[in-house]
Formats: sequence, C-alpha cells, structure tokens
Amino acid sequence: MSHYFINDPSLKSDVKQYEINVNDVPLVFKTDSGVFSKEYLDFGTRVLLETITIKPHVKKVLDMGCGYGPIGTYIGKINNELDITMADINTKALELTKQNLKANNIKATVIESDLFSNIKEEYDLIITNPPIRTGKDNIFKLYEEAYKKLRPNGELWLVIQKKQGAPSTIKKLETLFNNCTIAEKKKGYYIIYSIK
Repeated sequence: MSHYFINDPSLKSDVKQYEINVNDVPLVFKTDSGVFSKEYLDFGTRVLLETITIKPHVKKVLDMGCGYGPIGTYIGKINNELDITMADINTKALELTKQNLKANNIKATVIESDLFSNIKEEYDLIITNPPIRTGKDNIFKLYEEAYKKLRPNGELWLVIQKKQGAPSTIKKLETLFNNCTIAEKKKGYYIIYSIK
C-alpha cells in the first residue's frame, strides 16, 4: 500500500481539481494520486485555517508537511507580505504545490525535506497537519525539531484528532514549550498551538 509520506513513482496519475472558500478566501487546488486528501480539503486542515490568527510579529512561516499546499497557499492569500516556506518529503506533492501556488498567485519557497532535515532557517510560525500515520515517535520528533527552529515568541500551530493522540500531543508540547493552548475543538479535531 502506498502512503502520502513516501515517494511512490509506480502510482498511476489521477489529476483532479477543486475550488473552495475558506473564511471567504477563494482558492483552487490541483491534486493527484499519492497525496493526502486528494479529493477535497480535509476537515482538519479546514478547521485549522479557519482558526489560526497570524500575529503582527510573524514574518517567516513554515508549512511543514505541506502536501499539495493548501495551508501555505491560504496563509499567502491572507497576508502576501509573509516569507513562506513549504516543505514535504513527497516530490509529487511538491510539484503540485508549485502549480497551486502559481494558480493562486502566491509566492513561496518549496523544499523537499524529510521533516526538518533540509530546513536551515528559523521561523516565527510553523504550521502543520502532522503525518499521523508515520507514528508517534516521528510526530514527537517533528514537535522537538519545530521547537528548535522557532524564533523566540515563535508559534507552532497544528491540528490533531482526539482519537489520534491529541491528549499525548498536548502533554508533549507542554513539556517542550511549557505551554499549550487549545484554540478550537470541532468534531473530535483539536486546533492546538504553543509559543516558544
């Protein structure tokens, strides 16, 4: 079975396109086989985007595990002054991200990276819909590396389902950051952020 967090060149292409509004922001996305949530914007990501607030001090943003790009694209749409980096291990997803940025008239840096392996800079905001299926150890590693790559007062925002580990994520973030706020709960999805 193929997963969206690996590169699988054997997958047959099945390109789709959809249009969506998030907080009255119109977006268009092209998707394909082998990427997360290829049919439509997944509910967790939508709630994350509907909930997040970008503070005035935020200048540099990292969308970690960007998939085909809905998070970084939306953030670029609501604030075109931001310096946005979008990273994923899946090269097909990154190709789609580049096309989707262009289609939505957004500029961002797109990087192939296994979590933070190719991330050299520091950020004011790291946002993620973490790849839960890669396992708890990997997800906790993502949180630890995100903490290191955040500037002082930088924020990590994420979405996670209660049944997929929201309580253990909250404990881990409280240990790392000494704080963790639940910004929203909807249909079992938690929108969580921590400040460095």
